[in-house]
Amino acid sequence: MVKNILVLGGGSAGFLAAITLKIKLPQLAIRVVRSKEIGVIGVGEGTTPSFGRHLFGTLNIPRAAFYKHARPVWKLGIRFLWGPRERFDYTFSPQLDQQIPTLPRPNGYYCENEFRDVDISSALMNRDRVWYPQEDGAPNVQEWHGFHLENTLLVDVLERIAREAGVEITDATVSNVERGPQGIAALHLDDGRKLEADLYVDASGFRSELLGKTLEVPFESFDKMLFCNRAIVSGWDRQDDEPILPFTTAETMDAGWAWKIEHENIINRGYVFSSDFISDDQACAEFLRKNPRITREPRVVKFRSGRYQKMCVDNVIAIGNASGFVEPLEATALMVICSQCDSLVQSLHHSGMEFGPAMRDFLNGHLGIMWDNVRDFLAFHYKFNTRLSTPFWKHAQEDTDISPLDELMELYRENGPTGLLRYKLPNGPENDFGIEGYLVMLLGMKVPWKKSYESSPSERHAWQQHISKNATIAQRGLTVEESLKYVHDPRWQWNDARPATSAT
Repeated sequence: MVKNILVLGGGSAGFLAAITLKIKLPQLAIRVVRSKEIGVIGVGEGTTPSFGRHLFGTLNIPRAAFYKHARPVWKLGIRFLWGPRERFDYTFSPQLDQQIPTLPRPNGYYCENEFRDVDISSALMNRDRVWYPQEDGAPNVQEWHGFHLENTLLVDVLERIAREAGVEITDATVSNVERGPQGIAALHLDDGRKLEADLYVDASGFRSELLGKTLEVPFESFDKMLFCNRAIVSGWDRQDDEPILPFTTAETMDAGWAWKIEHENIINRGYVFSSDFISDDQACAEFLRKNPRITREPRVVKFRSGRYQKMCVDNVIAIGNASGFVEPLEATALMVICSQCDSLVQSLHHSGMEFGPAMRDFLNGHLGIMWDNVRDFLAFHYKFNTRLSTPFWKHAQEDTDISPLDELMELYRENGPTGLLRYKLPNGPENDFGIEGYLVMLLGMKVPWKKSYESSPSERHAWQQHISKNATIAQRGLTVEESLKYVHDPRWQWNDARPATSAT
């Protein structure tokens, strides 16, 4: 019977796990053990909408406090400098898996050549706007957004929320992990204390102290699908001529890709690359050449993409990077963490806190599929990106294994961007990215199908009216700076104050 849980690690994964467990299962005693000697990597601080849904919906955390202390910037999606188009926008609202009433086909069939202003969100992104105004001029903040967050501020806010929820926080370094018949018997701290728990959550990051290091669970590499293993991290202070853009930028580089993440006062920039095709020094030179405004000393982070064969073993469950990692994609990582936290809570709740072998097997299968979905979707990005023909990109185009997507690609190549592709997604329609994600990447990268759809003049007129309407609305949209002035004004109020509920 699980009555007390120890979370090892005080980063975003550890605190999100602790907060979710304590708020949804308040009868549990939750302790976080963290070492302040271990710094934060901080490579790419973004989220998908799942983070806000988890924080403000599942956990009922007040938006006002979060905005005040975390200082988030809105993210409507990702701008891809990718494939043969000059650019295309991946929004968090549905663009292509939709059908306007006056047309016989879904939107995707009308985006083969032109792929802009498909919905309000993409029209706003296209004009560097974030929200259309309400009648009083204030921003009409919608649910279809993620955030750009500075990692240190995020962790500070999560620690504040954890303390308020009743989570005990212990600052210490683990000097020894004691094994026992149930898996982990105790953690011995450097100050001489010995801590025991019924269940241990390993949120120790790449070290995977409990799952990988102590229990020696095998690690499965994703190197047949994802070839990058390094990231250069840097950035600069925002200049007066640089507006805050409401999206992350993903740019094709010679041996990988680069991110650009927008914060209020700084711009975070990074280069994800493969050391098999470019040296660290060569990658740094390319990175600095293409980003002359960089003022922060670039640092190289090594990583491996993959996941552990099992993430729940005996009385240990791993969360976040301690369970798997697929490139420095903080938004994807936080999406996975939120889902892992929900899954753990539901598993404990439905097992009556006994958390037996069958429930652990179920959780392992579920979490494994989650990581594999992420792997497959990222591999998709590499396979069809024809923007460059450097050695790295030739290798990616020729050798990236996307065999789990074979049935989906057969249906697409024969029929085009039909929504029926959802039934060919790896692991079914419940795939984390949904068919919308795949359709955007297919159309965005101009992956061809056998026969283009020949729309009638009346259809083309209706489509033009549709995108013109979106453009007109977006044209009067507010910038990020204008919108932030409203929400940081003391008079601004969020309509989300309500009591938290336990797990159901």
